[in-house]
Amino acid sequence: VCIHRVRSCSSIRFIKSKYVCVFDKSALKFSHQQRLFRTSAVSCGQIVQFKLSDIGEGITEVTVKEWYIKEGDSVSQFDSICEVQSDKASVTITSRYDGVIRKLHYSIDDIAFVGKPLVDIEIDASKGVSAAEDVVETPPMSHEEHTHQEIKGHKTLATPAVRRLAMENNIKLSEVVGTGKDNRILKEDILNYLAKQTGAILPPSPKAEIVPPLRKPEAVPAAPKDKAHKIPVPVSRPIAFSGKDKTEPVTGFQKAMVKTMSAALKIPHFGYSDEIDLTQLVRLREELKPLAEIRGVKLSFMPFFIKAASLGLLQYPILNASLDENCQNVTYKASHNIGVAMDTEQGLIVPNVKNVQVCSVFDIAVELNRLQSLGSAGQLGTSDLTGGTFTLSNIGTIGGTYAKPVILPPEVAIGALGKIQVLPRFNDKGEVFKAQIMNVSWSADHRIIDGATMARFSNLWKSYLENPALMLLDLK
Repeated sequence: VCIHRVRSCSSIRFIKSKYVCVFDKSALKFSHQQRLFRTSAVSCGQIVQFKLSDIGEGITEVTVKEWYIKEGDSVSQFDSICEVQSDKASVTITSRYDGVIRKLHYSIDDIAFVGKPLVDIEIDASKGVSAAEDVVETPPMSHEEHTHQEIKGHKTLATPAVRRLAMENNIKLSEVVGTGKDNRILKEDILNYLAKQTGAILPPSPKAEIVPPLRKPEAVPAAPKDKAHKIPVPVSRPIAFSGKDKTEPVTGFQKAMVKTMSAALKIPHFGYSDEIDLTQLVRLREELKPLAEIRGVKLSFMPFFIKAASLGLLQYPILNASLDENCQNVTYKASHNIGVAMDTEQGLIVPNVKNVQVCSVFDIAVELNRLQSLGSAGQLGTSDLTGGTFTLSNIGTIGGTYAKPVILPPEVAIGALGKIQVLPRFNDKGEVFKAQIMNVSWSADHRIIDGATMARFSNLWKSYLENPALMLLDLK
């Protein structure tokens, strides 16, 4: 039946004469008393509203950073629709339906709210939609009823990447036990489930999915020998003086920093500083750097700093712990998820390398390369930015020797690394020699960490870096 609108028995408009319209006379007899047909279905499609579902971590609003589709485009299930950024991470939203995009509810940089429509999608009416889906013509339902993260009535939390991985391996998310916050299903949960089904043995921590291909050594331009005479070059940006004050809202990662630092300054900080002689480590890195480049990985000093910190945390687990809000219980973390502060165009972010205690220096370098690439592109996911247990901030890459780092709750310790300087020092014979010196500044939660513990940890970390061969004794 193709009828645009039924107003009365005497007023019926047909859309096209080629359509055959069949109706019952008895229906027309009482058409003035009740509406017998829907008034919005002209096309054969059905419009549904795809709403922004809960992406976890207590996030209620996000900023739309990029649209991957436009009105009129056809999409399939799991196709990327847009990228949104919260105050914690960037997330790619994927489609739940096969259909055609009819309306975008937001523009770039608009604030989108969880539970509100993101796009309107026209789907094939012959396939129909269930009562739990958000058809434009039906009354809106509660968020719990229409969230696309529900399976068989049970709310299953997972990122689009995890869902795609499960779909590619024909895994039902309802059968996987999530180990993340609020039982969120993580990538490693899918891998562990696969291992149980296939009998494969997988590493306890997520490794790089793609092994960098071996490549032939290329001629690498030699770095300048004297780095001390480098002159900072200002970034050339057009400067416009409007003569008026400008007010902008605090959004994105800056908003997260406001919230985190406000909570952090409630913690009584204890500071400790020392200097590290990296002369032997500098020589070791120069030997290993070309080998890492052949394997497609950039080897910096940070993987050594991170691994040495993990070895130290094995001896002083109190530094890899968290304190509850009431200061009644201390939780010792089994995993060493060591965060690395990064300066990006979006602001300060602190992704972390997971399970450092079971990673080699090369494994850490591979993961750091991945995190730095995603951080530069603003594509770090929530899993990369959460779950940290200990943090190192390499402020020396920008400049400076000493700092006063602020602890990132719920962690209890953080270290700030200064720049490496060539300075004169004395050896055991009283002779002056050229040494590669780096300063480190530690901050610890003085409610559960005393100065002696912080100093002993720092001394052990220092010994590993000043004598890299010592790490071989404790590597697992």
